[in-house]
Amino acid sequence: MENWQALLIFFIVRIASVFLVQTWYVADEYWQSLEVAHKFVFDYGDLTWEWKLGIRSYIYPFLILCLYKILHFIKLDYVNLLIFLPRIMQALLSTYADYSFFKWSGHKKWSVFIIASSFFWFYTGSRTLVNSVETALTMIALSYYPWPDKQNDDINKFIWTLGIACAIRPTAAIPWLPLCFYHTKTSKESLFRLLVSRYLPIGITIFVTTIMIDSYLHGSFLVSSYEFLKLNLVQDIGAIYGSHPWHWYLSNGIPTILGVNFVPFMLAAYYTLKNRFILPNELVLLSSMVFTTAIYSYLSHKEFRFILPILPMALHIISNYLSRWSAKVDIIYVWIVAGVILIGNLVPAYYISYVHQRGSLDVMTDVHGIANRHPKNTSFLFLMPCHSTPLYSHIHESCLPIWLRGHYPPTGKLPSHIIIFDVLQAFITDILSRYRPIKHIFHTNIITDARVGQNIIIYELVKMNNTIIVEPSTV
Repeated sequence: MENWQALLIFFIVRIASVFLVQTWYVADEYWQSLEVAHKFVFDYGDLTWEWKLGIRSYIYPFLILCLYKILHFIKLDYVNLLIFLPRIMQALLSTYADYSFFKWSGHKKWSVFIIASSFFWFYTGSRTLVNSVETALTMIALSYYPWPDKQNDDINKFIWTLGIACAIRPTAAIPWLPLCFYHTKTSKESLFRLLVSRYLPIGITIFVTTIMIDSYLHGSFLVSSYEFLKLNLVQDIGAIYGSHPWHWYLSNGIPTILGVNFVPFMLAAYYTLKNRFILPNELVLLSSMVFTTAIYSYLSHKEFRFILPILPMALHIISNYLSRWSAKVDIIYVWIVAGVILIGNLVPAYYISYVHQRGSLDVMTDVHGIANRHPKNTSFLFLMPCHSTPLYSHIHESCLPIWLRGHYPPTGKLPSHIIIFDVLQAFITDILSRYRPIKHIFHTNIITDARVGQNIIIYELVKMNNTIIVEPSTV
């Protein structure tokens, strides 16, 4: 396949995902990127506790901040542009990452098919998630990586890309530890020369630059990577968001993000182990996957997105295996396998990208309309788990949000509108008696949290005495 053909396919798929992926995934997609940039550029908004404690790097929000600054300067800071331009920027990065994957995989047709059809990468590749950036940079770095059987002069590009990924998210270093160790063992350069002339100069430059950017935007000296690792790896603060058994990534995580590709992956992994002496590159990738899974399994809180950076490693191993297999079998079997893989990815891609948890974003269209009509007389009480929706980046009005934790029960003046999951209505019937429902919005038909319902309802305050008379129940 020609390079331009592969690039065009990746571009179409990733840009399409910007507009076809219409569902909510996790709060970090907005509250660790768009909302941070919005607050800095437009001087109103809110920052989550992570930013106040300094455990997040400002590098990724800084890029979106620059984009918002330009829109603000040319007076084109419309809500749709605030929402979609950062996603297009991320989609372009993912497009280049896909193209890097294609080059790294030896320009194989299977590599184009496997990465372009991956339902989970379609679902996450255009989201403004740090994990998506981390994964894209991982693919780019893997294409620059000095594999022993590859003649290249991209070692510095590899280290720069890896360093930026680690600066954005320190845990990006985890899957790279086995690979960097492998590099030092197979390189023609001595360990001392590699460290002194390559790793250390580039690493120190990125580290110092990161400290400067983070300290400037934070308002005081900050080493965000240290704070991040201290709270997440040492203190395991993620446990407050829920705990999972040690085997979760093996029994749920990896099978889920691979989907139908889990079957060829298991076959490819077995083939690699059986032929480990002639497939050293695949073997070190498997080692990196095992190492990363083991480290993340140690932590109490587990999520699919945490292991997203090992997805391209698995897909690379699969594409190589299928390329070898398809060269030996009749073409009809190749088409059958390709069809099963395609359909097996299209079905979950449609459901999770277009149906599951779409209410959190759909409701913001109505909230924006309400806030835009009455920005000075509007306040919203979100009765749902904290940060279950984006906010200022999707409203772009300085109206007052009232979040569940720390702000409920409300005192004094009632909010003009309540946004609530249907399952929580029974807890506040006394307050809701003063409101009327104005919109029911479908959210999901698969409940993953007892506090999350199938629908989101917008209530509007009935114009009457709007001070609290009866003490409300607590949620």
